[in-house]
Amino acid sequence: MTNSKYFIKQLSIFSENKSGKLAAIAKIFHESQVNIHAFSIAEANSFGVVRAIVDKPDVAFAAFSKENYALQYTDVLGVKMADVPGGLFEVASTLGNIGINIEYAYAFRTGEFGTLIVKVSNSEEAVDKILAAGLELVPATDYNF
Repeated sequence: MTNSKYFIKQLSIFSENKSGKLAAIAKIFHESQVNIHAFSIAEANSFGVVRAIVDKPDVAFAAFSKENYALQYTDVLGVKMADVPGGLFEVASTLGNIGINIEYAYAFRTGEFGTLIVKVSNSEEAVDKILAAGLELVPATDYNF
């Protein structure tokens, strides 16, 4: 049985790290009518990686490709966490206790709960372990992914 219903398609956009680049990226999302649910920016020297969870990843991918950005899809998981003090601790400690190594993570809040977006090395196995540990995963379809 596949766990792919939990695999959220994250768009990673590689860009120079200089003034005005985030605005240029935001403009492409705006002009392509793609809504951003969550994003993070990581930097390394003169380059950055914008990681985004959006409502229409295929539309965004086409729009950024047309503008010659280097980009890729990455499967990530969304783990629900309580929107209270200690919510992140509960999720992070559970993931650590079941041997899930988080390569990177970022979070956002929707409605009544927060979501911790995590990149792990073996998503298929991680889904089984996370569900068995009693944590709840956000199905990708919940956000029109």
